[in-house]
Amino acid sequence: MALAGPRNLITDVAGIRVGQAEDRAGITGTTVVVAEEPAVAAVDVRGGAPGSRETELLGPGTLVERVDAVVLSGGSAFGLDAAGGVMDVLAAAGRGFAVREVRVPIVPAAIVFDLAFPGRRPWRGDPPYRRLGREAAANAAGDFVLGNAGAGLGAKAGTLKGGIGSASLRLGDGGTVGAIVVVNSWGAVVRPDCGRLWAAELAFPGEIPPQPPLPAAALDPEDFSACSAPAAGANTTIAVVATDLALDKNSCRRLAVMAQDGLARAIRPAHTPFDGDTVFALSTGAGAAIDPGRLARLGNAAADCLARAVMRAVLEAEPLGGFPSWRQRWQPG
Repeated sequence: MALAGPRNLITDVAGIRVGQAEDRAGITGTTVVVAEEPAVAAVDVRGGAPGSRETELLGPGTLVERVDAVVLSGGSAFGLDAAGGVMDVLAAAGRGFAVREVRVPIVPAAIVFDLAFPGRRPWRGDPPYRRLGREAAANAAGDFVLGNAGAGLGAKAGTLKGGIGSASLRLGDGGTVGAIVVVNSWGAVVRPDCGRLWAAELAFPGEIPPQPPLPAAALDPEDFSACSAPAAGANTTIAVVATDLALDKNSCRRLAVMAQDGLARAIRPAHTPFDGDTVFALSTGAGAAIDPGRLARLGNAAADCLARAVMRAVLEAEPLGGFPSWRQRWQPG
């Protein structure tokens, strides 16, 4: 039987660490997933308004197969600079893809839009993201804060406060899969008629609070009252899933594709024209890649794990900028 890892974080996957840094005045931040050794990587992009860096090199037929870190950041396109700060730290440590005598750290990135979050103070001078990237990389560790932290500080989930979430799963046949996600979705994470989390049935015992009961009346499929106001490019959910099972680049790509289903299980609607939904997949395992049958089971586990991470992001978030937390708005009793 599958169970959560000891931390119930993506860092339960061997070889993965996470660091975060925030600009509290600007209500923005950066989260970095660091691979202790270069990890096989791929990406899948489903949203209609993505913002990313170095995703082309993760496609099939490209030279580089492994990455040193993945950045998830606030700041819209400005936030892509955080990857440069992470590169600074990794380069100083001698990390990177070898080109003759030079090493170039490989750090793909994706961003969410938080520049219009109520109450934020615009920065003066240079944007803070390269500095935030350096700080996040320098403090990467096994434990990290969920909710209003890192790239999730200025995030929202429909009409609720969003944030950073993570979860892990120890597979019954060996191996671990984990997920980390920045939930800044246009779609809702709850039923609009009662506040019950869409993915509640995927939670492990005791993982989430008791949920509101289902109403007797059928749900109106055209009730979007728990979603954000439509604005092109103003939302996005970005994530990393990781496993210690051995995958090649093509298998990593399939893992990222299947993991996207976790967003659809936890957020409705997902992959909209307003979102830039992006999922990276990492493998820290060594040896021959697992067979397709095991990969199919792993992909389904990754999707469930990502859905649980979405729920944890929203449940750990605190009210901010006029956006209520789930507990404030829907906590039973």
